[in-house]
Amino acid sequence: MQTLVTVSIDLPREQIDPAAIDDAPWRQIVRNNFLTLYPEIESRRDQREVTAILTDSAQYIVRDAVKKNPELIGKRVKFTIPASDIYDQLEKGVVNRNVPADQRPKNMSDEQIAWFDKLKAQDRVSTPINWGLVTNADSTKPELAGLKAALAGSAYALFVCFIISFPVGIGAAIYLEEFAPKNRVTDIIEVNINNLAAVPSIVFGLLGLALFLNFFGMPRSSSLVGGLVLALLVLPTIIIATRNALKAVPPSIREAGLGVGASKHQAVFDHVLPLAMPGIMTGTIIGLAHALGETAPLLLIGMKSFVTSAPESLVAPATALPTQIYNWSDSPERGFTARTSAAIIVLLGFLILMNGIAVFLRQKLERKW
Repeated sequence: MQTLVTVSIDLPREQIDPAAIDDAPWRQIVRNNFLTLYPEIESRRDQREVTAILTDSAQYIVRDAVKKNPELIGKRVKFTIPASDIYDQLEKGVVNRNVPADQRPKNMSDEQIAWFDKLKAQDRVSTPINWGLVTNADSTKPELAGLKAALAGSAYALFVCFIISFPVGIGAAIYLEEFAPKNRVTDIIEVNINNLAAVPSIVFGLLGLALFLNFFGMPRSSSLVGGLVLALLVLPTIIIATRNALKAVPPSIREAGLGVGASKHQAVFDHVLPLAMPGIMTGTIIGLAHALGETAPLLLIGMKSFVTSAPESLVAPATALPTQIYNWSDSPERGFTARTSAAIIVLLGFLILMNGIAVFLRQKLERKW
């Protein structure tokens, strides 16, 4: 939920030039219209404090609305503007009205509370669902911060992770299980693959830092590098899951294919692999869910930047959902506490969804012998 304040704002033509909307005195326009709700306030100090009920970005919200629809110029328009963090907490009951002012956040006075209550009495305060959590990018203001950039960064990173780890992992597993000679070399490879599956994820972050950033000079804090690091992390899981799925196919399937004249490759790719695909897809999705929730390797490659817009390419600066949660949880602003909890719920929702898809595919496509 987010606290919004409804304010009617005059957009005078003499102050707003349609050809230069950015140059209009938006801060003054919003301030003057909001102060009309408090005609009894005359001192500049009190005027400054009462206008702090609205977020500092109110002027940009109004400006962007006018830029989107210039026909609003010359009219009186109602805007729903987010309340600043401290008043948002007041409305949600986080700020205790019954304690002395010096014990409240930012020493909120009784007079400030009375100003906000006046807006509530006029039915100007509402608390709808905060869709800005997923439609806004990060911000220094808790009331405006969202997960848009983090969701886009995670999507890009998972895309890179999938297109690399899926074919490489399946190819490696098929070779080791079906075609590789059984000797000491393949035994060492198999042991190391099993060991890599148990290596802490931070080690893969160190590898990505040394290899992709320092050696190859790839752009720091990009989804491309994040996806490559996550691909290294997921590869052992996909290889092990694929090998187990291939082992689960009865040997009679292979023997039947070879018995009707199929070559070794035809028996594997036309008969064994399709039957093993449900197990392979399950292992892949679980591996990607594991990658989605990883924080340590992404922190080491710098994928924790303050990004105010969604990345437009794989090499643009980006952040990810787990690192966004880490950044918010480390913020001293109390308003980010609720944002952190909401982001964790979003992340858990994606993880549950991905694991649910894996279970569904397993039960729907798996064949019994």
